[in-house]
Amino acid sequence: ITHKGSAMNLPELQQDEALRCREFPVSGDKVYLAHAGVSPVPACVGRAVASAVSAAARDDQEEGLSTLLRQTRARASELLGADPGEVALIGPTTTGISAVAAGLDWQEGDEVLIYQDDFPVNVYPWQALESRGVKVRRLSTPALGEITPELVVEQLTAKTRLVALASCHFVSGYRIDHDAIGRLLRERDVLFCLDAIQTLGAFPTTVEHVDFLAADAHKWLLGPCAAGVFYVRRDLQDRLAPQAFGWNNVRCPNYVAQETMNLRSDARRYEAGSFNILGIAGLNAALGLLLEVGIDAIAADLTTKRTGLAAALQAKGYEVYFPEGQQTGGITSCWREGTDMKVVGERLAAENIIASVRGDRAGRDYLRFSPHFYNTSSDIDLALELL
Repeated sequence: ITHKGSAMNLPELQQDEALRCREFPVSGDKVYLAHAGVSPVPACVGRAVASAVSAAARDDQEEGLSTLLRQTRARASELLGADPGEVALIGPTTTGISAVAAGLDWQEGDEVLIYQDDFPVNVYPWQALESRGVKVRRLSTPALGEITPELVVEQLTAKTRLVALASCHFVSGYRIDHDAIGRLLRERDVLFCLDAIQTLGAFPTTVEHVDFLAADAHKWLLGPCAAGVFYVRRDLQDRLAPQAFGWNNVRCPNYVAQETMNLRSDARRYEAGSFNILGIAGLNAALGLLLEVGIDAIAADLTTKRTGLAAALQAKGYEVYFPEGQQTGGITSCWREGTDMKVVGERLAAENIIASVRGDRAGRDYLRFSPHFYNTSSDIDLALELL
């Protein structure tokens, strides 16, 4: 991962085109501005996965697995500000959120507060609880994804047991103050589950005031699909029952099933079976890269990019969600009345400028830009020129 024996320097990366194209091969072919969707992987991630495949072709696939798991768990916990014993490596965001929804001891009449216009991954697992007598209540917001700490507290009731939110809205780009929200919820003994896929790897997303967190690697973490992290606060692990049981999370000396089921004593209790070794190898490399560049540096870079991009889009006659950049992440979504945004996205793609098109409940389509730290100002200028 390192360049010339020292940590990768973000300004140097953006100024040295040869280095950038070597470390991020997609840059040689495309201007990729769709990291809020599915990201291309950096060269170091590709090398890590290829190395794991090569090793698996020559030996037991699990050779060296304990070292890989230990390092990946340590890096993930550093990124989250958690203890390694609070981090499970169990795959996509859906798996983690569903584990929380299904694993708590809900009582009839309990309430969970969600945002209906979040990505479906953070809606459907909670809606499924209605069959168990749980009441699902929906947040009302002044604008798409605009969820403030005050708004959350105002909509709690005496029966609210858990609040489930996304760290950043996948269309509007509004980034919640998850730390302030979590602090207020903990004061009221309400659990907090965070879908962190749209900020983890791009903005500081620590878990001091979060109870549960899930995030896959294929967006801002720059890793493979279905290789995610799942955080469960240590003092809640006895309250969150695993929903799958196997040789990995239930102790079985010499692979012999015992008459008594004894779960592992930390977050590994949620890792029931075999690991996605190739995915975890890629995730480990991606985490190493992000920690090397530095999340604070990445966040500052993305904030600068968004400010300039929003202003330029407005100058071209587009409307932008939260154009002043207040409490936003790396997503900038725009639209223009009378313009088919899907056609605009297709025309950009034909010129190898890759953005996303996403819609809202009312049927409006948005062109969504989500550059990452390795994108340059020239990348964005070219996209704007073609736009």
